[in-house]
Amino acid sequence: MASLFRQPSHWLALLLLVLGRGMLPALAHPMPNSLVLLTVHPQRLEAEVHLPLGELQPAFQYPVADSTAGLVQRWGPQLRQYLTQHMRVQSTDGRYWGLQVSDLVVQHQANELNGPYNEVVASLHLLPPPGAEVRHFVLRYDAIVHQVVTHKILVSVRQDWAAGQVAEDATPTQVGVIGMDVINSVIPPLAVNLTAGSPWTGFAAMVKLGIRHIAEGIDHLLFLLALLLPAPLLVAGRRWGGYGGPRYSLRRLLLLVTSFTLGHSLTLLLGTLGWVRLPTQPVEALIAVSILVAAAHAVRPLFPGRETWVAAGFGLVHGLAFASTLATLHLEAGPLALSLLGFNVGIELMQLLVVGLTMPWLLLLACTSYYKYVRLGGAVLAGLAATAWLVERLSGDSNALTRALATAVPHAPWLLASLAIGSVVLYLRRPRLA
Repeated sequence: MASLFRQPSHWLALLLLVLGRGMLPALAHPMPNSLVLLTVHPQRLEAEVHLPLGELQPAFQYPVADSTAGLVQRWGPQLRQYLTQHMRVQSTDGRYWGLQVSDLVVQHQANELNGPYNEVVASLHLLPPPGAEVRHFVLRYDAIVHQVVTHKILVSVRQDWAAGQVAEDATPTQVGVIGMDVINSVIPPLAVNLTAGSPWTGFAAMVKLGIRHIAEGIDHLLFLLALLLPAPLLVAGRRWGGYGGPRYSLRRLLLLVTSFTLGHSLTLLLGTLGWVRLPTQPVEALIAVSILVAAAHAVRPLFPGRETWVAAGFGLVHGLAFASTLATLHLEAGPLALSLLGFNVGIELMQLLVVGLTMPWLLLLACTSYYKYVRLGGAVLAGLAATAWLVERLSGDSNALTRALATAVPHAPWLLASLAIGSVVLYLRRPRLA
């Protein structure tokens, strides 16, 4: 055992490790780790590297932890050079990848484990040599660790379309940890071997993402349902009249759903390709306005006979919100085309499921004299929700009603069950309208 510690550097490394561990209980929190978050593309990788400034300073030997003001302007070239010196990516056949450091930003972090700290975040582009496999490589990275032997580097995959990992808020999949081997005084490289992916896996993941996006995006569904509330009714002057019959109702439902689908599909395509782009805040505010308009129309006809054009027009706005989800993935041409199709399929499946589970009961109620109260009640609730969302999206602050809506969403199946039971009971107990 003593032969392992013949060199003074071995003893020093072990001493630093023991002291570092021994001091941890006395500290308010452990020192933060470095992170390497990988985004896997078919022919390249992108890496987002997080370097805590307090840990970086003794290794980088520039006063980056003293002040974050103008840090990138002052030390940007040196930081880029430091990263290129301390990161190497090697193919399984021994060839090295191309590496380029692009953006550098300073961020403030705070969590229960590490407490508040500042870090520099670097974006790296990694290009394998011709013919090299992008899913199997060796990462040689020792920034900070080469001087701070207790430091750890956590390496994770944040996005891997071909493996079905696309949700922007999903927990990254850790593939390894880089740290000092204090016994041998070396920093071992990390062999990364990602599971095999396929276009079908990526497509299926985008279908699921589209379903989830609509399931969580209650405002999109509420617009469509508010617009469908008066769909079974005829127009009598400036008011909603009686039930138009099954053929009339189904035709109107089909036209409204199809128009909304065509509208949001168009801007989903254009927005994802970057041909049409609007800031998020006005788009979200316009979505709330669309619900207000649909709710007002459910109370009294504002645009009788032109509902399909209104559905298509507001569908264009909703499509821009959908596109923001795909745009953040930064996919290449092939995966992007499949993702557009899969995401749209997921949106339509969830949309049709909600409409299919809701509208039969509304059509049943439309045959009774009670539907007037259901329509007005639904319109008022949709209007209140839209007003609350509009205030929140313009001010940037949540309010009591939006928080109540978020709490009520998980109970939607119970509300649907109540609607189904109530509609059947009222339909059986009341005569049909003439």
